[in-house]
Amino acid sequence: MRLLYVEDNERLAQNTSASLRANGFIVDCVHCGEDAVHSARSYDYDAIILDLGLPDIEGLSVLKSIKAAKPEVPFIICTARDALEDRIKGLDAGSDDYIVKPFDAAELLARIRAVLRRPGGALGVTLMTGNITFDTSCRSVEIGGTPAHLSRRERDLLELFMRRKGRILSRDTIENALYGFDEPPTPNAIEVATHRLRKKLVDMDASVAIHTLRGIGYFLDDDGA
Repeated sequence: MRLLYVEDNERLAQNTSASLRANGFIVDCVHCGEDAVHSARSYDYDAIILDLGLPDIEGLSVLKSIKAAKPEVPFIICTARDALEDRIKGLDAGSDDYIVKPFDAAELLARIRAVLRRPGGALGVTLMTGNITFDTSCRSVEIGGTPAHLSRRERDLLELFMRRKGRILSRDTIENALYGFDEPPTPNAIEVATHRLRKKLVDMDASVAIHTLRGIGYFLDDDGA
């Protein structure tokens, strides 16, 4: 799951982003409204965390601009503005939640998970493909009833394949889904991650497999397809 974090305090942005990444999220962090609007229009995000006190554009204007282009993306306003009037304005503008600074990272994580569990959200569902079960809430994977020990990147890749079973995913599509723009992958990172995940699926007798279309991309489908 990929998040856009809009925060002009670089130290807070760095610390919070690290916490979010440690909990399995891919995070793109920007520090002004213009970059936020550009990023939201260029990439698909599962949620956006937005500070209101930005140096160039008022935060509510950023929210409305992004919502006009992508009304389905959920927002969490994260700001020092704690007046009731500000909360009402933020929620009425289209934000799905509102958290006041200073905040605990654990609370922000809980609020993100709550937003993503809502109907149409990316979290709170159990994915099942063949004999693979993926609990997206606790990020656990079982293959044939046996826990699968996957790295964070392997879990993210497997989730992407399971959500799009049978669809061909290009290398660029996988990169955009698994890596933030401030953590670019190495030249062969996708190939290595796919190879390792494929081997683990084979070793655990998964009933589905990752297939390669040379020069085009990868797809997950029934083993032997």
